[in-house]
Amino acid sequence: MRWLPRSSFRPAEGELADCVLVVGVSRPKLAAALLSVTLLSLFLTFHVLYDSALYSIQALIVGVRKCGTRALLEMLYLHPMVQKASGEVHFFDRDENYALGLEWYRSKMPLSFKGQITIEKSPSYFVTPEVPERVRAMNSSVRLLLIVREPVTRAISDYTQLRSRATPSAPAVSLVGHPLPDAAKPFEHLALAPDGSINIAYRPIAISLYHAYFHRWLEVFPREQILVVNGDQLIEDPVPQLRRIEKFLGLEHKIGRKNFYFNETKGFYCLRNDTTDKCLRETKGRKHPRVDPAVVTKLRKFFVQHNQRFYDLIGEDLGWPED
Repeated sequence: MRWLPRSSFRPAEGELADCVLVVGVSRPKLAAALLSVTLLSLFLTFHVLYDSALYSIQALIVGVRKCGTRALLEMLYLHPMVQKASGEVHFFDRDENYALGLEWYRSKMPLSFKGQITIEKSPSYFVTPEVPERVRAMNSSVRLLLIVREPVTRAISDYTQLRSRATPSAPAVSLVGHPLPDAAKPFEHLALAPDGSINIAYRPIAISLYHAYFHRWLEVFPREQILVVNGDQLIEDPVPQLRRIEKFLGLEHKIGRKNFYFNETKGFYCLRNDTTDKCLRETKGRKHPRVDPAVVTKLRKFFVQHNQRFYDLIGEDLGWPED
């Protein structure tokens, strides 16, 4: 480095400083080596951070729809060692996405540091036949979170969401030759077949038959890699369920009662961290329509044997009502 006097340079437009700083390299090979090392270090740093977004996907919330998957993801995000995908990625359940490969999946994940766990949730993973094998192909040691609710309540919640998404202008009554769309029909008319039997072909009912899907996961993953989360208890008192999940994921207990407050208007718990309070959007916790109690009782009696088969698979009795 050398300072040269002003007189060493030809005049040019504008004012010149009294001295000019000239930066040069006396040992270009050494400088080039140092520059290479610096660039390599930066590359490796960002590469490790970027790669961790894939390799730290050690947990997935695989379902079930309308059982609190979004609430569970947001609650876990309160933990400083958890990162989350911003939306439902649908990588393993949609052929067109899965065909794009793991690099595409990686691009949908947030960056995470060493020790952090990146979690994503897509409820349709649970019911899609190809998903368990595809998940194992990505990471055979992945931890799986399955959140469930009492099946009749789940079915009614599913119906409520489907109805809310229907076209508002749909006719409230049937016209001759123009039957009502399913979303406009009462739940009772969809859950029961014309002969009064349970309509297991109706999607909200079919998804509540948890054992029909769970056995596929047990064919691919050992039971100890799957934690069944009680969605009804998560709504009523989040902390005990989250303590179980933290232990299951190998995380320190960081989420406590300080992270929640009950919103009387919404009727459920909202989230709180050191900087902000957050409630799930208005569509969460929407009011269910009134369903004929006789139909609810009939459905619960129907589900008794199916719930028992699910209990047998998970090794736990969840105590769901039987009438």
